[in-house]
Amino acid sequence: MCGIIGYVGRQNAAPVLLDGLARMEYRGYDSAGVAVRSETRGLQVKKSKGRLQVLSDMIHGGADLEGCLGIGHTRWATHGEPNDINAHPHVSENGAIALVHNGIIENYLEIKEHLQKLGVVFTSDTDSEVVAQLLEYHYNECHSMLEAVGRCLRRIEGSYALGIICADYPNALIAARKDSPLILGFGEDGNYLASDVTAIIKHTRDVAYMDDGEIAVLTADSIDVFDDELVPVEKEHHQVDWDVSAAEKGGYPHFMFKEIMEQPEAIRKTISPRLRDGRVVLDEFHMTAEEARDISRIFIIACGSSYHVGMVSKYNWERLLRRPVEVCLASEFRYSDPLVDDHTLVIVISQSGETLDTMAAMREAKRRGGKTLAIVNVVGSSIAREADHVLYTWAGPEIAVATTKAYSTQLVLMDLVGLYLGDLLGTVAPEEHRAIVEAVERLPEQMQTWLAHVEDVQYFASRYFNHASMFFIGRNLDYAMGLEGSLKLKEISYIHSEAYASGELKHGTISLIEPGTLVVALGTYGPLFDKFISNVVEVKARGAEVMALTTEDFREKMGKTADAVVTVPNTHPILQPSLGVVPLQLFAYYVALQRGCDIDKPRNLAKSVTVE
Repeated sequence: MCGIIGYVGRQNAAPVLLDGLARMEYRGYDSAGVAVRSETRGLQVKKSKGRLQVLSDMIHGGADLEGCLGIGHTRWATHGEPNDINAHPHVSENGAIALVHNGIIENYLEIKEHLQKLGVVFTSDTDSEVVAQLLEYHYNECHSMLEAVGRCLRRIEGSYALGIICADYPNALIAARKDSPLILGFGEDGNYLASDVTAIIKHTRDVAYMDDGEIAVLTADSIDVFDDELVPVEKEHHQVDWDVSAAEKGGYPHFMFKEIMEQPEAIRKTISPRLRDGRVVLDEFHMTAEEARDISRIFIIACGSSYHVGMVSKYNWERLLRRPVEVCLASEFRYSDPLVDDHTLVIVISQSGETLDTMAAMREAKRRGGKTLAIVNVVGSSIAREADHVLYTWAGPEIAVATTKAYSTQLVLMDLVGLYLGDLLGTVAPEEHRAIVEAVERLPEQMQTWLAHVEDVQYFASRYFNHASMFFIGRNLDYAMGLEGSLKLKEISYIHSEAYASGELKHGTISLIEPGTLVVALGTYGPLFDKFISNVVEVKARGAEVMALTTEDFREKMGKTADAVVTVPNTHPILQPSLGVVPLQLFAYYVALQRGCDIDKPRNLAKSVTVE
């Protein structure tokens, strides 16, 4: 959620830190700060509420801070309001230790009260400052910074990614992690620490991923990693293979718009290696027909947009596999005493691979004997490493907070996994299997063609952007698709928006429809189109204005009832949400644009949620 950057080397640290923080702005934050140490000036800490530019102007782009060792942070407030005092880095009472922290210290109050009884004075309302003060306490006991970190970590409970510098250790940066991502970067002019690879990709592609319980000591010439008993650990190096330009706007006005337009190519990269001779081939996920038949139940676990992928997949997988599929919010799963055993397949979906709720749910499923398959985008992420099997979407970096291409690639990859399992089980007829594979192969080109002409969506956004509330309605796959369309709209435009299964309107929801209410009617699912039209007539009869999304086959029928119609190409019914969601993404984008919203950095939201 928050962003961490650390550097130790031969360059002036502050400009490196500011650049790294700027590349993580997309994650969402409300304050920023840096701490730099030099031989002559000691520990210099500068932080401020608001955008990173406020901090940068305060220290003149980093020129005011001297030193080649430093840490930086962008904070998204959890404990304590967003202000200068609660911003990171936090400093110990004696001023010798500074740290940045991502995560939640669950027992911070207990530790804080203990330290206060010993006379320690706290300055902030955060849980993070507790770690700084506890470090000072243990350092005064043992006079070894590494040992003090070890003692501190044994006392705190919760999740953390920590970057620590100490006045007594002028040439070293210390890092530690548990349930919150940290990446080590090996560079020519020094070494790096970051919570997101985008922060350091400009400087190095040679990285290692820290595991839970590990502590790292970074100097200008080396990185040493230790386990929780301070035993040295050898880390595997990984090469980041995407181009740095992928994290740049490339002439587009916003990252979100760029990523919408990148979806055809992203889907092509997801599907191309997995389709051979008309069949789905998943080299990373080996399952025999006997193992597939042994599956009696399937859980799909995710949060946010990934949860909506699961909702679409539930309809498709139950049709393809003839097995019960339950979609669970990750934040609820492990508290519901789930019925998971060794006959259960558990699919976990996460763009970042670091979503804490999803990771905790996956661990609970594994503890109960479930077989786990992760669908993630980030290679080497925590979920990817802990799952029994992992399939990568290969969507490339996604910078906008509101996901688009990550959603689309997750969706098409889930369709491929469903086809693969259906083939093993023999529950998909050969002719249907062939038809779906052919439709998947056409999907990128169909999407590319549609994206070349988006004028209708842009016009309707200019017509409807001033509505205070909107409702999305649909049946079956259209309802599942509407959940994502509604989320996109509320995320970036701040318009109240809800998605409903249209058959449920008469069970109470229709009381919210009054003259002038905008209803976005989703009618792309052919088998239920005629039933759906009756729901459109219902809301029209109560004065709603209806903007409809349908397929080219149903344009004429829909046009007789709706006030405005957007169409997408026809494809196989189970793939229709992959095409239908694109106009909904664009509608949200253009509405937010009309309303003057900060599209790539919507208020109160973060890209990767690494706290519960």
